[in-house]
Amino acid sequence: MHSVVVLAISEVIGYDMAIPPQVFSAAERDGRRLYDVKLCGVDNEPVRVAHGYTAKFDHGPEALATADTVIIPGTALEGPRRRGSLPDDVADALALIPAGARIMSICTGAFVLAAAGLLDGRRATTHWAHAETFRRLYPRVQLDEGVLFVDDGDLLTSAGLAAGMDLCLHVIRSDHGSAVANTAARYCVVPPWRDGGQSQYIDHPTPESGAGSTAATRAWALERLDDSLDLDTLARHARMSVRTFSRRFRAETGLSPRTWLNQQRVLRARHLLETTNLAVDRVAAASGLGTAASLRQHLRASIGVSPLAYRRTFSSP
Repeated sequence: MHSVVVLAISEVIGYDMAIPPQVFSAAERDGRRLYDVKLCGVDNEPVRVAHGYTAKFDHGPEALATADTVIIPGTALEGPRRRGSLPDDVADALALIPAGARIMSICTGAFVLAAAGLLDGRRATTHWAHAETFRRLYPRVQLDEGVLFVDDGDLLTSAGLAAGMDLCLHVIRSDHGSAVANTAARYCVVPPWRDGGQSQYIDHPTPESGAGSTAATRAWALERLDDSLDLDTLARHARMSVRTFSRRFRAETGLSPRTWLNQQRVLRARHLLETTNLAVDRVAAASGLGTAASLRQHLRASIGVSPLAYRRTFSSP
């Protein structure tokens, strides 16, 4: 089994710490678990958890030496979070990680990776509320606080809290395909896929689904992605002027109508590539992207692969 070790660093964020064991333990094929998940601290002492309790683990930091994947949950540790420095005990624990292991962080766990110098020159993300501090402390990191997670090969980082679940499901999907990831998501009662490039919805209040909302038009559009849906058509369905519709749509989703439509069409195409044997040109037409060439262009722009390569990687056996 693939070994996953969660390194909890005091004061660890309890929600972040609980996500990887739950999600990875739900990944199975033919009744066989695919990941062995352990939790440990930087030493053998209990780890203080933010918001009022302490956790004692079955494993010590030596578990890191056997890890194929190491995950750093969010932490309030002063050194990385306030001064850009890494305490000796944390550095010693990180030094146990084997070369070539995949390293992930959730939320402010990215501060630890950055303080260790692992993110220099690399793309990364963290919780949007801490982006300004992160950028000041670690200017060499290419921070993008506007996305749910960043997959930069052997280093993966996620935004705050629930985005850690999106990242874990993304990793399962990359390792074992969509069928396994979807089953794990279903067990955890969460959406099976939110694209890493999706906005964190920074400072966007949740809209009321009623008069003045674009929610009904978005739901209507999702049923007609293969139709020609221009801005005038969407605004007319919402019974708004184009200007008002565009303003409210962006306030509710963080995206322009056109960008949102393209994202939804790419998601639909990915679903069809995973779950059907439709030819690429038919997938393009059914998802509203028009031609096979257009589908290839959009898929390469969003996730960097061709439709056929995506199908080979993620379609069910």
